[in-house]
Amino acid sequence: MRVVYGIGSAVPAHERSLACRYGGLVPAEVEIAPIAVEEFERLLPLISAYQRFYEVESIDEDRNRTFFRRFLGPSQDGLLLGARRDGRLVGYACLYWHFSSLEACECVLMNDLFVSDEARGEGVGRALIEAAADVARERGVPFVEWSTAPDNHTAQRLYDSTGAERSEWFSYELRV
Repeated sequence: MRVVYGIGSAVPAHERSLACRYGGLVPAEVEIAPIAVEEFERLLPLISAYQRFYEVESIDEDRNRTFFRRFLGPSQDGLLLGARRDGRLVGYACLYWHFSSLEACECVLMNDLFVSDEARGEGVGRALIEAAADVARERGVPFVEWSTAPDNHTAQRLYDSTGAERSEWFSYELRV
């Protein structure tokens, strides 16, 4: 039996913690669970779509296959969560086990969150965020962190509605 992270019709509304905070609907037909080895190849097109969304110039499926395979459970590096509707992958989140030197603790970095075009606006992203929070609670870590592009206003509306606090920090990247 695979662990399914909580958003389903059998889960009472009062236990859907993000649903309580934002007052929105979480689709009962969406299953969130770790990506299994046997479905990994079906995830790769979603990863490529995420990269196209952020205008990655050279998407390399073999490089993606090698890089993302490290997050198949059990993993010391992180976890791939998949969102499924009617057995079909419609979104994913890639979680990295991360650290905060300010709080001297482990945390979870949600490095990627992507929902296919046909499933956007239906609560799938919200369900993936809640599942990431469940993973953090299971690991005994105090928070999940993530970032998005400054012009991704749709994602920012979702994130602002979850109860997450917007950071005052700026991100930098130095190519070497």
